[in-house]
Amino acid sequence: MTLQKKATIISSSTAGILVVMKLAIGIMSGSVAVLASAIDSVLDLIVSAFNYFAINKAEEGANETFNYGKGKIEALAAVIEGTVITVSGIFIFYQAIEKLYTKESVQYLDTSILVMFISLVLTIALVIFLNYVAKKTNNMVIKSDALHYKTDVLSNGAILISLFLIYATGIHLIDSIMGIIISIYIIYSAYEIIKDGVYILLDAALDEEIVDKIKNIISSEELISDYHYLKTRKSGHTNFVDVHLVFNEGISLIKAHSVGDKIEDKIMKLNQSEEWVINAHLDPYDDSIINKEENKK
Repeated sequence: MTLQKKATIISSSTAGILVVMKLAIGIMSGSVAVLASAIDSVLDLIVSAFNYFAINKAEEGANETFNYGKGKIEALAAVIEGTVITVSGIFIFYQAIEKLYTKESVQYLDTSILVMFISLVLTIALVIFLNYVAKKTNNMVIKSDALHYKTDVLSNGAILISLFLIYATGIHLIDSIMGIIISIYIIYSAYEIIKDGVYILLDAALDEEIVDKIKNIISSEELISDYHYLKTRKSGHTNFVDVHLVFNEGISLIKAHSVGDKIEDKIMKLNQSEEWVINAHLDPYDDSIINKEENKK
């Protein structure tokens, strides 16, 4: 079993434990912040289970139907996860506003504080582990999961502080105010997850820094007079690069092919933790000019 699959199983198990604890004390205490955190953990459990499915499918590789593999299912999973986070944030916001009008008080404060403290410790440990896996595998699903649980760390910490303040001051309005703040932050945090996923689904280019390095690698090769049609995109943990390399007309095919292989090797070394699919078209002249002229006709 791959490391990223193990990470999703651990995420699901942790979320399951948190759901039981938070849901029980959230219902008993009447705290909208704790209950909102419980609902968020339920969604965490669903998302983590879906992430396992997404990673499992993405690792199946290419076949006759999916010639480029199923890597984009990870981006799709990220978009779904971001959407789920947004919906949970909206629901928490609604619950907090509703409690402002009903003015319900929080019960079982001692138990609520203990449960949220345990939740905070477990979530911090999970984030540390997910960050380690994300750095090691560069998997987008794990990165999204890590970012998701980072927001949980902040929300759990904020809820814990609010419960302490309620315990110390007796002002139960703090619970609703904290719920509103958490919901706004959760919705905001989902934006980056959704954006990154959509960019990959729409075949956005690789990071500008990586593209610049690719350009420098090509430009530094003395036997190449020019290049054009450089295109890049990402799918799962695979980077795709297409480019036309322009050589002098007199160069042999073997020599040009050798130069192309050398360039591909250098590009692949930019990030050896990911896979690369590089298609270098060898041109004896700049055919981009001819194509432009033909398109004008």
